[in-house]
Amino acid sequence: MKFEKSELILNPDGSIYHLNLFPEDISDTIITVGDPNRVPDVSRYFDHIELKKEKREFHTHTGTLNGKRLTVISTGIGTDNIDIVLNELDALANIDFETRETKKNRIRFEIVRIGTSGALQPEIPLDSFLLSEYAIGFDGLLYFYKSKAIQHPEISEKLMLHLGWGQELVRPYVVKYDSNFVNKIGVNRIRLGVTVTNSGFYGPQGRRLSLEPKDDRFLSKLAAFNHKNLRITNLEMETSGIYGLAQLLGHSAISLNCILANRATGEFSKNPNMAVDKLIKFTLERLTSS
Repeated sequence: MKFEKSELILNPDGSIYHLNLFPEDISDTIITVGDPNRVPDVSRYFDHIELKKEKREFHTHTGTLNGKRLTVISTGIGTDNIDIVLNELDALANIDFETRETKKNRIRFEIVRIGTSGALQPEIPLDSFLLSEYAIGFDGLLYFYKSKAIQHPEISEKLMLHLGWGQELVRPYVVKYDSNFVNKIGVNRIRLGVTVTNSGFYGPQGRRLSLEPKDDRFLSKLAAFNHKNLRITNLEMETSGIYGLAQLLGHSAISLNCILANRATGEFSKNPNMAVDKLIKFTLERLTSS
């Protein structure tokens, strides 16, 4: 299959359109962060940085730590940006830009999200780490792809019934982490959770400023959900897109969340930068010692 210029869009210098990267610019192990300012917070621990590039909200640093080549890239916020980042990273690795055809030997990425999140259960401590075992997407992204095979419809059906979800609302989808990748890098001692990925930060996460949410009880309903001992633990804006697209494209992905807020208790971390830095150092240690 040959990809037309309108589908595989390249910049005049031959780099991929949004990320502004060439295939040789990235490693097979990729750390994603939402905030562009968090990219140097990760790469400052590298032994050597070979590349720094940026375009729009997409900032990329590639380097080595303990002999392992790593890439850290910012996605910006939301699964719409995840759609760009995951598709373009895969294109960099698995499409020949000269022939515009898929390469015969596919490269498989190992992707780790380092992100922040808000807990829904009161017993989850501030500044703790949580690994998303399942992600529930309220964003609709996966419905634009043939994705039935990787979804867990029994969970979404039970959740919709529990929420009293109306037909005018986006049907949530459920995807799971890569357990083999978790076992490989040895992060299974972290608390496992069921993460809701929302399409926004305010109304979609039950926050009220000047606008009134459609359902005042949305958060309490999410917190009360229990399906075969699976309880929703936290909210953020990227994980479902990462898990869904990674699986569809044949890559491994996990999402590590630093709990900065507890929505049940109304508390927020007293030192969020320190908490995130601890998660960064933990992640780098696991990736380079496995």
